[in-house]
Amino acid sequence: MAELGAIAKYIRSKSAGPFWVTIDIFCHDADSFERIAGSPALAPRAVAELYGVSENGVRQYRLPSIHVFKISFPRTAVQGSLGDVDSHAGQYFVPLLSVEID
Repeated sequence: MAELGAIAKYIRSKSAGPFWVTIDIFCHDADSFERIAGSPALAPRAVAELYGVSENGVRQYRLPSIHVFKISFPRTAVQGSLGDVDSHAGQYFVPLLSVEID
């Protein structure tokens, strides 16, 4: 097992509009892509628990041709509202860095 931050080539998060966040996980190759995209540690339920959102709201997109795994989920506070702590969603990826991947 290893932390996602040590396996992935690059991880970023960004705003996907006022109601959603998207996290992009760029992988080195097809093997690391399959390892990351297939990990139970990144399953919708695990992501929902990590970010405090509903499992039904977690969306995942696999782009194997470019070795990218995307995760999107609803924001807990509308972008720009008083409860929003990261308007650009640039730091949402940080909790994923230490997630253990099989």
